[in-house]
This record gives sequence, structure tokens and C-alpha cells, in this order.
Amino acid sequence: MFRLFWSGISRVFPFVRDMLLGLGLIWHEGRQRYSLGFLKPERTMEELLAHVKEQGFSNHFIAWVDDGELCSLRRIAADPRYQYHLRIFKDGEVRGHYECTPEAHPIWHFTERGLEERREEFLTFLEGWIVSR
Repeated sequence: MFRLFWSGISRVFPFVRDMLLGLGLIWHEGRQRYSLGFLKPERTMEELLAHVKEQGFSNHFIAWVDDGELCSLRRIAADPRYQYHLRIFKDGEVRGHYECTPEAHPIWHFTERGLEERREEFLTFLEGWIVSR
């Protein structure tokens, strides 16, 4: 039943989210915390996207859209109630956090309950692709 619900809502969620943001009924500004670093100068954004997809990340269009965001990707964790959420920005910054999936815990997800940095795990996924500034 939940699968059918999320299958249906995932198609309209981006439009509803953007409409509610445009009307000022909800708001989201800036970038979420937990910067991991920046894309290495000798790497391209396309190469990075291909790499993280090989690491198991895929589109996550249900998420907020942060300022300057190029794409939002997630990788379901070993416990499918949780995910690694990765954001890549136009200026080359890469940010990530570990959290409940919206499918498993929509309220916890929305309120960022249990949000974790998990920096070392993200750096393993991104080894050789980013640098600190």
C-alpha cells in the first residue's frame, strides 16, 4: 500500500513543493549542512555524476532544492528505512547527510529527526573526487 502511495505522490510532489514555495506557504533557503568538499579541478561534473551512480546513488526528486543545487541523489542504506543523501552544486561543492527515507518516516524526514553527518562513509563513496577548501 505504501509503495502505491509513494509511486503516486512522487510524480506530483515536485510540482506541489514548488507551488507551495512560490506561494510562500512553505519555505526553504540556503544549503543544508554537512559540506564534504569540492569537486577536484581536474574532474568534471559529468564524471562525478557517473561515479556516484556507480556507487549506487540515484535521483532523489522528492527532496528540497537547495540554493545552487545541480542535482540531488540518494543511496538506500543496508537498512532500507535510511538513506545517504548527496547534493552536488553548480559551484562544485558536494554536501551529504544520512537520514530516514521519506517513505519510511515522512514526518521524521521532513523535520530532520535523526539526521547524521556520516562524513567518513561519504568520503569512501567519493574517494579521489573531492578536495577540502
